[in-house]
Formats: sequence, C-alpha cells, structure tokens
Amino acid sequence: MTATDPIISHIQLKPLLKARRAGETDVVSSVDLNLTQVPVTLTPEGIRYAEGLLSWKDANDVADSDNACYVLERGAASDALTPVKVFVFSEETRRHCSLYPTPAAPALLVAGLPMHRIKGVNPMQDTELKIKAAQPTGIVLDTSMGLGYTAIGAARTAEHVITIELDPGVEEVATYNPYSRELFTHPRIERRIGDSAEVITEFPDDSFTRIIHDPPTIVLAGDLYSGVYYRELFRILRRGGRLFHYIGDLNSTSGARTVRGVIDRLTAAGFKNVTRRPEAFAVIAFK
Repeated sequence: MTATDPIISHIQLKPLLKARRAGETDVVSSVDLNLTQVPVTLTPEGIRYAEGLLSWKDANDVADSDNACYVLERGAASDALTPVKVFVFSEETRRHCSLYPTPAAPALLVAGLPMHRIKGVNPMQDTELKIKAAQPTGIVLDTSMGLGYTAIGAARTAEHVITIELDPGVEEVATYNPYSRELFTHPRIERRIGDSAEVITEFPDDSFTRIIHDPPTIVLAGDLYSGVYYRELFRILRRGGRLFHYIGDLNSTSGARTVRGVIDRLTAAGFKNVTRRPEAFAVIAFK
C-alpha cells in the first residue's frame, strides 16, 4: 500500500453499483476521494479503472463499509485491484488511526473518535471556519497537525507554518489522503513529530504571530488544556498575537463545561479579551 495508489470509499462505490443495475457501462468516478473524476468501465467482472480491475465482490464489500477508506492495491502478477483499509495502529499512542469518508475531504478517526466536524459541515468547511476565526498571518504555530488541513489553510496567508503531531501513525494515515498532499509538499509548511507540550517549550519567547490550537478532545489530551500548557502558549506568542483554541460545540453539555475552564485558565495565563466563537466551536484570545 503506497500513497500513490487509488483510494476510494462507499461514497464512490454506491453510485457505480447503481449504474451497473441500470445497465450503464461507461461512467465517471473518482480514485482520489472526489478530488477529481476519471472515466471507468463497468464490466461483467467488475469495475475497470486505469489502474486495474476491482471485482464486484470487493466493490460490494467497500460499498457496505460506511466508516472507512480503502487504497486499491494492484497485484504483482495480475491487474486485479485489492481494497486495503487505511488503518494504522500506533505503537506510540496504542491507538488506531483511520480515515472516515465524507462527500468532501475525509475526517481523521483516532480510537474511533472523529477529529473533525462531520455533522452539518464537512471537514473542509470546518477548516474554513477555523481559518476565518484564526486569521493566520506571519509565523503560525499549529499545535496539532492531524491530517494537516489547518496547516494547509494557514499556509495560504502565512509566511511560515510549523505544525506539530504527536503520533507518527496519524502522519502515516495522512500520507494516503489526497487532501493532505500539500502538507508534505508546501514550501511554507514545516512538520515536527513530538509531544506538543514538550515541543513548544523549545521555542523562544515571542516566536509566533498566530497560534492555532486544535487539540484532540480533553478526554484524549487533557494536558493540552492545562494552565501549564496555556502559559507556554502565552510565552511564545508575540505581543498583539492571536490564539485560536478549538474546543467543540460550545452549546453542548460537555462543550459548555469545557469552555468555562478553558476561559478561566487562559485568563490566568495572561491572555486578554477571551471571546467565544461558537460558529467555529472555539474561543479566541490575545496577548
């Protein structure tokens, strides 16, 4: 399985099964999770892609899997394509990581929990809301890389983006995601693997114009919501700089409880004008 293999999900396969039942043969589909469309042929044996043939049995198996994306591997001795689930068990965190398909960009699943909003908005729309609230410019720190959508979005307007990822397994999953390609190619994005709570202590004072803090849930990463961590963020943010802190739905029971503690600890760390941004499931704060 390589990052250049075709990748599909039930979202691409279900329309092809419907087209087969309607007697169609020459149709279009996607082998990069709807980024682009390519011609495919529906044959009696299966779906004929440019890369090879996916049997109808395997096509039905993928179509029946609602929560996974599959890379299509080609065998060495034939052109048969075998769907392989994008799934990594991380030795670092002892958690499994995978891609959750949506009609747009996939979401990241860590230990079965989505790291992006998937209800009401898709992960790309979620990212745009974050970027609009964060207003990235200058030197930007993205504390939790994930699939890199935030870093990629920030790099459109920032001079340089440093993004940190704890889990090498997450980085591996990102390599299979067509929507994450710029994470590995954009000249203004710098990736670092390590514990964000430790990595940020290495930055000098006043290093960043903007900080985008989009951590996993407090259940998975409680230290990234601590007063100690917030004091480090305050130290490395430049005067007049903006902190964006993603929390989750501020109107939910858990979000309302979390945001109260976050605001108190950010204020205690020295941040000013801590403001709720419910449309982005976040708060912003200033130094």
